[in-house]
Amino acid sequence: MLSRRELLATASLWSLAGSLAGSLAGSLAVARPAVAAPRSVSVGSLPFGTVSWEAAVIKARGLDAANGFSLDVVKLAGNDAARIAFMGGQVDTIVGDLLWAARLGNDGRPVRFMPYSTTEGSLMVAAGSGIASLKDLAGKRLGVAGGPLDKNWLLLKAQARDVAGIDLESVANVAFGAPPLLALKLEQGELDAGLLYWTYCARLEPKGFRRLIGADEIMRGFGATGSIALIGYLFDAGTVKAKPEAIAGFARASKAAKALLATDPSAWEIVRPLMSAEDAPTFEALKRDFLAGIPQRALDTERSDGERLYGVLARLGGERLVGAGKTLPAGLYFDGTA
Repeated sequence: MLSRRELLATASLWSLAGSLAGSLAGSLAVARPAVAAPRSVSVGSLPFGTVSWEAAVIKARGLDAANGFSLDVVKLAGNDAARIAFMGGQVDTIVGDLLWAARLGNDGRPVRFMPYSTTEGSLMVAAGSGIASLKDLAGKRLGVAGGPLDKNWLLLKAQARDVAGIDLESVANVAFGAPPLLALKLEQGELDAGLLYWTYCARLEPKGFRRLIGADEIMRGFGATGSIALIGYLFDAGTVKAKPEAIAGFARASKAAKALLATDPSAWEIVRPLMSAEDAPTFEALKRDFLAGIPQRALDTERSDGERLYGVLARLGGERLVGAGKTLPAGLYFDGTA
């Protein structure tokens, strides 16, 4: 059993890894990205990440060739490795965070953001838990995936203050850490609640856990008019300029793969071996949440809500979270056209 001190130690290592990645990425930012062959697009894929699901459908159904490019999938160890590979030009695109993309743009590294998913994390509790509202978290053991500047954590804290009138950092026993560790500790009863990323939430549901509140619900509470895509495919502006037809083809193939997954059950036969879904309920929960996150809104609506949420997070997290920029950079959102 891990004590709270051990959980916090794990979180410190997690944060240190992120800091090291940020330093390395900063040192690479001055280098021009390596541009692959004009008809190829390389995408960074994380272990068990949903990018591998979409990429598998694109390759299996020949959607890359049909759209005039060749897709190369580069396996990466984690989010830090993905950011470093993207910054160094080892891959053309990764799925990344809107705030990070905005920060790069505001710091002089123009990046294009193409919405990938609106599905976000949730606050999970056991089905039989007596926790029925945010106010009930007082005195409870709360695990938070990521670190103190995680956007979902900042929004949850603000929601608890505004709606429940409590300061979660003061009234709850908070432990930050890696999502797999926190999910395990929640299952083992060593945590009373966990703020986790969506894939972990989906895996916990068949095991008898429920969502107390989702990030999407919180964002609507701060003025969002709909479900916001806070993660998207990131492209360096130089890459888009160097091979516009291939990038446009990739965008079309991505949308076509999502459409197949939404309408053709046989497409999930391609994906299921990649999902590590140990049973049918887990598979169905992952499938449901993936499909629910397919972006549907116009880019101008996305940007409007993105600006609104950016302002909230800039106020909550300050320069440590968003950098020196006061707004989303011009030209950030990308519709995928050549």
